[in-house]
Amino acid sequence: MEKKNFITLVLGIVSGLVFALGMCMCLLPEWNMFNIGVGCTAVGLVAIIATVIAYRKMSGAAPIKVNMKVVGKVAYGVVSSLVLGLGMAMVMVFEGMMIIGMVVGIVGIVMLLFLIPMCVGLKDNK
Repeated sequence: MEKKNFITLVLGIVSGLVFALGMCMCLLPEWNMFNIGVGCTAVGLVAIIATVIAYRKMSGAAPIKVNMKVVGKVAYGVVSSLVLGLGMAMVMVFEGMMIIGMVVGIVGIVMLLFLIPMCVGLKDNK
């Protein structure tokens, strides 16, 4: 494993865990840690962005140019993640919505899978 990939792996895991812990603090009222959770979430989000910037710098890639295509892909990813999260919430939180929640969750997963050809593209192996 290359050094840049290992560093990115460690930074990505740590920043993702900090972000997820902050979201749990915000969204679980039993914890009574909303204000601290907002800060923790913000730190995790900044760390995720820093990880992406560091990886692109280590690999020598050009900075991401923000245009409507990139904005559309990000918006599609956000909507797909929200659909998956809605399905999970329907299964775990709301009573009597397990089957519908599973269907919505699967639709969200399929939507997220479509991000791969949108971002990377499909190529023939000829």
